[in-house]
Amino acid sequence: MQITPSPRFVWLLTLACGLTVANLYYTQPLLHAISESFGVSQGSTGAVVTATQLGYAAALVLLVPLGDIVPRRPLVCGLLLVDAAALTVSAVAPNLTTLIVAACVVGVSSVVVQILVPFAASVAGDAERNRVIGMLLSGMLIGVLLSRTFAGLVSEAISWRAVYALAALFMLLAASVLFRLLGPRPADLSITYRQQMRAIVSVAASQPVLRRRSLIGACVYAAFNCFWTTAAFLLADDPYHFDQGDIGLFGLVGVAGALTTNLAGRYMTDARQSVLSGLMLSALVLSFLAMGVGGEILLLLIVGVLVMDATVQGVHLLNQGVIYALQPSARARLTAVYMTSYFIGGALGSAIGSTAYQMAGWAGASVAGGGLSLIAFLAWAVRTRSTGRAEPAVPQAPEIATARTS
Repeated sequence: MQITPSPRFVWLLTLACGLTVANLYYTQPLLHAISESFGVSQGSTGAVVTATQLGYAAALVLLVPLGDIVPRRPLVCGLLLVDAAALTVSAVAPNLTTLIVAACVVGVSSVVVQILVPFAASVAGDAERNRVIGMLLSGMLIGVLLSRTFAGLVSEAISWRAVYALAALFMLLAASVLFRLLGPRPADLSITYRQQMRAIVSVAASQPVLRRRSLIGACVYAAFNCFWTTAAFLLADDPYHFDQGDIGLFGLVGVAGALTTNLAGRYMTDARQSVLSGLMLSALVLSFLAMGVGGEILLLLIVGVLVMDATVQGVHLLNQGVIYALQPSARARLTAVYMTSYFIGGALGSAIGSTAYQMAGWAGASVAGGGLSLIAFLAWAVRTRSTGRAEPAVPQAPEIATARTS
């Protein structure tokens, strides 16, 4: 059923998405504090971020397809209650192993956002769909940007455990609101889970452009997580000696990503989007060069972060435009393939960054992030040079990531 969602409906969904996606990023500025609390190496605590990302990636494959074939209210609210329970366990975790297990469950249950966004697309009319989806994605981006600041400030004022405790309360609040908001709607499709999964595998096997753009997205997000997983270690040590509050505030530098998403969106109807992808990927490689030097110079570090966050968001948006031009009637399945690859890349990037930092400090982490960015650039450059032409043009009004097939 297509309707014109009320402003209250859209704002509540946006708030729920922002609060839920923040669960994936609270840990990044807390890693230094967690390592000191448990008396373990800084590299070891990076496994918490990796576990969160792997759990989220697994849920993208295994749980998101359920959004079309089972009623959403019990699915969404049930996952949010599991999320609250896992965050509570994180708040009282007696050791690092328990925290890692809880982080994986947090990642799995936070996939709710990838169920809510297609839901919003399905209930909105054609004239309202892009506006509604744009609102939800903006809320998610703000949740990502503010999660690090929130975590850093709360950790500094109380403790790192308080961050997880408050996040658990937020999930209980979101579950209560969404239980009333979603209503007793039936499932959209009358197909089996096996049929849905087979369709996803089929679209991945038949679309080489989808596979290549998924590789680019995975490498870009891996580089992004490589930096943010290790940034807390750098900022807490020489020569900066930032406290948890300062580390959290440093996360606000990423607001450039939000601005660049809007800028990149203006070019999404332009056939030159492939060139724009190449320029952004080149800038991403250079940003890690600046951040590597920025291990000693704060201004260069800030410039590098501004460029990195901006290009990661821009490439992500352009990737979506390219893949949705492939099969407009199968966008939900295209999303499942792309976003799963994206978050697997993020999990690997966290692990690579932690290991590189443990072995070679900030220089090692910067080289690792730059190497991942270079792989993404080469994946774009090889195909572009071999064909001598751009990829399929972006549709005049592409739906945003996770918009489902009606």
